[in-house]
Amino acid sequence: MAETPNLERKMQRTAFACVGIVVGMVGLAYASVPLYDLFCKVTGFGGTPIVRDENGSEVMDRIISVRFDSNVAPGLNWRFSPEKPEVKVKLGETTTVYYKVTNAGDRPSTGIATYNVQPDLAGTYFSKLECFCFTEQTLQPGETLESAVVFYVDPRLVQDPDVKDLTSITLSYTYFPSKGGKPVAEATSSTKPIAQ
Repeated sequence: MAETPNLERKMQRTAFACVGIVVGMVGLAYASVPLYDLFCKVTGFGGTPIVRDENGSEVMDRIISVRFDSNVAPGLNWRFSPEKPEVKVKLGETTTVYYKVTNAGDRPSTGIATYNVQPDLAGTYFSKLECFCFTEQTLQPGETLESAVVFYVDPRLVQDPDVKDLTSITLSYTYFPSKGGKPVAEATSSTKPIAQ
């Protein structure tokens, strides 16, 4: 009989431990997306450019090409393009490039831009000082908006054996239909996108 209370205590501890593990796993599942996003923004992982407040780098003579890619997801009847498809910049040099986006539809629409850098490993060294990404934009029919991206390529790139010989980086933006400040996965509009 003395074993029964001891056995019940062990079963209760095991049940509490299992409940704790389940609660912890659910909590981690909910926290994983914002934690992963934060990790990518801090480290440049997955081609996510680093966002900086200022450029404290020395400018080097080494030149690298930065290409600009612009896309519009289905369901958003917008035209979107950079002022230049490519610029050549010195490492550490602050550069500004403008993009134009026009609502080609016949009604107001809202979009939000996301971005990435290719190759992925270059994301650590591509630093944005100003950007229009993740800012919801509503454009009236025929309205055009000009937005800037201000960036520099960190000179520490030359010290990384994986990317030190890199000659070009591509910054790619995609505008998605937006609702409540978040990209909408499926198009809610019956309009077709304009070919790029």
